[in-house]
Amino acid sequence: MAGGIISPASLLILIADIVEIPLNAGVFKKDCSDLTRRVCLLTHLVEEIRDSTPIDSAASSSSENDWWSDLVVGLQAAKRLLFTATRFQARDSSDGAAKRISFQFQCITWKLEKALSNLPYDLYDISDEVREQVELSRSQLRRAMQRYGSLNSNKFSSGLSEPMERDGFSNIIKIKAEEKLESISETLHLAEEEEKQDSPPLLRKSSSISLAFYLSKDADTDRLDKMVTKNTDESKKSDKLTIPVDFLCPVSLELMKDPVIVATGQTYERAYIQRWIDCGNLTCPKTQQKLENFTLTPNYVLRSLISRWCTEHNIEQPTGCINGRTKNHGDMSVIRALVHRLSSRSIEDRRSAVSEIRSLSKRSTDNRILIAEAGAIPILVNLLTSEDVATQENAITCVLNLSIYDNNKELIMFAGAVTSIVQVLRAGTMEARENAAATLFSLSLADENKIIIGGSGAIPALVDLLENGTPRGKKDAATALFNLCIYQGNKGRAVRAGIVTALVKMLSDLSSHRMVDEALTILSVLASNQDAKSAILKVNTLPALIGILQTDQARNRENAAAILLSLCKRDTEKLISIGRLGAVVPLMDLSNNGTERGKRKAMSLLELLRKACQ
Repeated sequence: MAGGIISPASLLILIADIVEIPLNAGVFKKDCSDLTRRVCLLTHLVEEIRDSTPIDSAASSSSENDWWSDLVVGLQAAKRLLFTATRFQARDSSDGAAKRISFQFQCITWKLEKALSNLPYDLYDISDEVREQVELSRSQLRRAMQRYGSLNSNKFSSGLSEPMERDGFSNIIKIKAEEKLESISETLHLAEEEEKQDSPPLLRKSSSISLAFYLSKDADTDRLDKMVTKNTDESKKSDKLTIPVDFLCPVSLELMKDPVIVATGQTYERAYIQRWIDCGNLTCPKTQQKLENFTLTPNYVLRSLISRWCTEHNIEQPTGCINGRTKNHGDMSVIRALVHRLSSRSIEDRRSAVSEIRSLSKRSTDNRILIAEAGAIPILVNLLTSEDVATQENAITCVLNLSIYDNNKELIMFAGAVTSIVQVLRAGTMEARENAAATLFSLSLADENKIIIGGSGAIPALVDLLENGTPRGKKDAATALFNLCIYQGNKGRAVRAGIVTALVKMLSDLSSHRMVDEALTILSVLASNQDAKSAILKVNTLPALIGILQTDQARNRENAAAILLSLCKRDTEKLISIGRLGAVVPLMDLSNNGTERGKRKAMSLLELLRKACQ
């Protein structure tokens, strides 16, 4: 099970240990109780996994390990954090220490949500009731991530300044009072899981196909997989193995894979200390001393010790390397100089610097990491609103290229980039609009970002590009839109923005025949939404869908059948209508010769047609 990382039985013991940790009154009582409650919701999930045999044993060997490893590491870190947080005494500690603990809650919340978002339901026989519990836990974790969000916010600062006698973080507690249970229908509905398991082919391959298209324009195409693969946790260990405390990042409480030394001499995992700094924190999380500079120096000695310890205990080694190569920091001084020039008063200097950074960000993952470490992201975000056309175009392309590296996605979101990206999408040159759409797709690969981007006004701007853009722009917009519409709350926004009219036009417009695939894919995702269903039927889409059923395009036929099933399965009148329009013969052919998904959809429709005609 799970590649020998840790057994479900052992994980149940770990969950029980977490639930039994006494939650003493104090500053973090609410955070601790919330985290404990979310962890407790996972008990039945682990029990069902323990008692079931993977449905697809071949697939389980690879895809199972990624999410399971994240879950194990997240729960182990949660246990360590709860012990720390429940013993925290505000009167004896600095505000910075409290801030660090809150940041750790954020990191663990992110880790657990990431694990649950990648849970391969199709590998296990998981009951509907347990799926509901998992979705409840995920929705709570996502909302918690949004509240922990920016640790340098005024609300957080005012919370720290409150008197600590009774309930120290009164302001923060008020913020977190929103943790009251909300309807799951307001977040990712359970219907989404059906879409993910039974999703159209283009959607299932959205990351790789769309990214390949985007990055062929300006990015390092030999590393496309780095953008779409998950950052699997490397700390695989036996049930009872204890990681030496010096090997754990003081911020994330995880085994370090890329330890770096800050100005105070303390060592942290690079991604987390960079995130801490980019949140506006100017002190060392552990010592609370002011950081004289923000240079992150690789701790090669500690990395070597961690590597040796992993070898001795037969644990897969964490690594800060990309494809086996150690990151080269030799060009850091050059990159810092370029980043400094981004703030020059001279338009020519800024234009030249952003152009060079664009070129560097295109070349390699190493450069994307170094550029972000040099503090370029917030400055590039500011340049997105530049009145100089060349500067704006290069800045949005830089942000796109940098977003390929997963850790940079979070830094871009923390920099408040979405609003400026949407502004470029609305009013930039066509090239800038195309790359803005591509950037929104890249950022939306993280589920929590789908919510933020959807609420930013991006969807109407993307629909406009879908209708009026160049062929490349339409592709960019389509790919970003169907990825955003995976989140249930964005489907209504897309419908109100007029997406259905634009998509149906693509089905019959010969000049956009290359977009039929994308149009059907998005419609198949939208069809589970009642507003979208009404809009699709209103524009008389049934004849066009049946016409597509009669073609020889396997993927399009499959999607057409899926859409027809969603539109007609509870509507006898519509079922009779598609029967009269000639759906039966192509559906019979699809049920015999289609893909597995196509066969299922066709057979379901034929059965409904049979009952409707009786």
